[in-house]
Amino acid sequence: MKGRNADTVIRVACKAINCLVVLFLMIPIIVTAIMAFDSRDYLGPLPPPSLSLRWFGAFFSDEYFLNGLATSLKLAVLSVTVSLLVGLATAYALDRARFVGKDAVISFFLSPLVVPPVVTGFALLLFLSKLGLINGFARLLCGHIIITVPYTIRATLASMSEIDRSFTEAALILGANERQSFWEITFPLARTGIISGAIFAFAVSMDDVAVSIMLTDAKTYTLPIALISSMRANFDLSIAAAAMMLMVMTIVLIVALEKAVGLNRVIGQGGFR
Repeated sequence: MKGRNADTVIRVACKAINCLVVLFLMIPIIVTAIMAFDSRDYLGPLPPPSLSLRWFGAFFSDEYFLNGLATSLKLAVLSVTVSLLVGLATAYALDRARFVGKDAVISFFLSPLVVPPVVTGFALLLFLSKLGLINGFARLLCGHIIITVPYTIRATLASMSEIDRSFTEAALILGANERQSFWEITFPLARTGIISGAIFAFAVSMDDVAVSIMLTDAKTYTLPIALISSMRANFDLSIAAAAMMLMVMTIVLIVALEKAVGLNRVIGQGGFR
């Protein structure tokens, strides 16, 4: 009986801890969402007396925010495109290669995931300055490619590692060349990893602050940097509206990932199928 009572207490305690963690994570999001629809001119106590879309209108009428949003979207599209090409080529080469130190090479390509972003941004700033690259957009693009490439490499490599090599060998035996075998066999079977890597890379690029803040200039800045600058200079609830839109974008990306790949395949399993 004592053992069963102890198990019950532990089970209840675990459920309580889970509920507290969920609340800790959700409350800031809920508060931000409420603030985004607050009709007042000032930041007052919650709940607001009435709701309004005025702060969304203020966001889309602010040229400073719109320029940051346009830059973020351009960077995300370009960096994801380059990262996909690099990630696909690198993952294919690493999957086929057999050599001593392969794991070390893979770890090198994935190192931006473990190096603090501030360190990456500062090191890249010094390196690009030595090269004489002063264009803000070009510097930001270099930084975003570096932080997004590991996601495309990791996702694509995990997907390719699950492909049975007998499929490719059968295609070659039947007369296909290496290029035909790749596009007709390997690429379609690896599409789940490719798609998930692209979605993760896009989300990382849109939300990045630590690297971007090191590489931005007065004329070229991303939306997160614009939000931080606005918070320091003139705080209003249009920032909450922008944060709400970024959260909605993240939810849309998660739904797209679920529809295209399936979150269970990305999170719950060791590989892609």
